[in-house]
Amino acid sequence: MKYFMDGLLLGFAYVAPIGVQNLFVINSAISDKRMRSLLTALIVIFFDITLAVACFWGIGGLLEKFFLLKMGVYLVGGIAVVKIGHGLLNSEIKEQAAVTEALPIAKVIASACLVTWFNPQALIDGSLLLGAYRASLDSNSALLFIAGVCIASMTWFVSLSNIISTFKHQMSTKILIVINRVCGIIIVFYGLRLIYNFLENAF
Repeated sequence: MKYFMDGLLLGFAYVAPIGVQNLFVINSAISDKRMRSLLTALIVIFFDITLAVACFWGIGGLLEKFFLLKMGVYLVGGIAVVKIGHGLLNSEIKEQAAVTEALPIAKVIASACLVTWFNPQALIDGSLLLGAYRASLDSNSALLFIAGVCIASMTWFVSLSNIISTFKHQMSTKILIVINRVCGIIIVFYGLRLIYNFLENAF
């Protein structure tokens, strides 16, 4: 049980800081109906858990070992994230009685994958953070630990989606627009930083 709790606490510390995934879930909770935003959260959870498991077993080391792979992730991820942020900046928040048109499921899945798996910093940091614990655990303890990390991811994103969905109707349309724009700006900035990292390392 100790190793499960360790994984749970580390899992919350891993996903709680405001990042592209959280902004993606927040925007969906603001723009979509509750069930649709919950579906988006579940899709993000799937990619977050698969990333955590991969990091736990050391996939981030591949980025450090293979320079071209790392550069590809920087460039493709940067462009894709900028595009997502640009879409948020140009989206509209209608009156609270209405809901913005939901993205097609295929686009939600692709976007969730991009903001998770095409985040080289998350791959590297996750590998260092989770990999360090993996090295100190035996097989049974490792399974309990990563199970705690996965439960933390599910709890966090489902709670975040539900909280925003519950209280968004108490916010004015102007506040929702500001939140939407701030999310978009941060995501665009993050994408540009990835592209800058590509240019800095490539040239």
